[in-house]
Amino acid sequence: MARYLKRASGTAAGRNQAVEDRVRQLLAELREGRDEAVRRLARELDRWEGEFRVSPDRIRRVGRSLPETFKEDFAFCRRQVVTFAERQRDSLREFEVELAPGTVLGQRLVPVDKVGCYVPGGKYPLISAAIMSVATARVAGVGTVIGCAPPRDADGIYPHTLYALHESGADAIFCIGGVQAMAAMAYGLAGLPAVDMITGPGNAYVAEAKRQLFGVVGIDLLAGPTEIMVIADDSADPALVATDLLGQAEHGPDSPAWLITTSLRLG
Repeated sequence: MARYLKRASGTAAGRNQAVEDRVRQLLAELREGRDEAVRRLARELDRWEGEFRVSPDRIRRVGRSLPETFKEDFAFCRRQVVTFAERQRDSLREFEVELAPGTVLGQRLVPVDKVGCYVPGGKYPLISAAIMSVATARVAGVGTVIGCAPPRDADGIYPHTLYALHESGADAIFCIGGVQAMAAMAYGLAGLPAVDMITGPGNAYVAEAKRQLFGVVGIDLLAGPTEIMVIADDSADPALVATDLLGQAEHGPDSPAWLITTSLRLG
């Protein structure tokens, strides 16, 4: 018989209609109001009234302020992702083949021209998202890579996130969050160029904005909420199990994590 050591409360399934309707309304406002609508929503939703594009001086100051241990850890993580992305790219090949006299077919690999990469910064700034979007776009050969992240406080983007976007190779970084960031990248608002593709995770509003903007721009996927289940017996390392669970739970309160174990001690 199953025994619950800890049991989560149930959550509503399916997409929230209120979120869908609100995002549709915001996108319409942004299409019509353009830069002024971005500024107004940044002020109302993120309490941000500063410049949208992050200056090189701010990027340099943040870089100098962060601990070397973080920079070393970041460089290690970036190296792993970039190395794997390079292997993925190299596994794809261009080719031509003449299937019949005068009939030549083939495959070309053409990077898109502009990509906008969003890194969330609400409850939990997901620094690794910068590597997995900006750095991989650089490996793919994208011409222009734009980074976007919401303001964390009066100083703007969370310092570690700003460092990650810069070190991953963003050509320009903008302090814009939420639906307004998605619209700015898709429509070319607030100083951003209109991009060909938007990537990156976010909250329910960001995910819904990406869904509704698909077709105006390309998207990577509708990310989240994520979930994990670990099945373990008494031989498992509790610290490793907890780390695996937290690796998904950190994405937000709607990302469930389950552990099923035959060991009361491990549980």
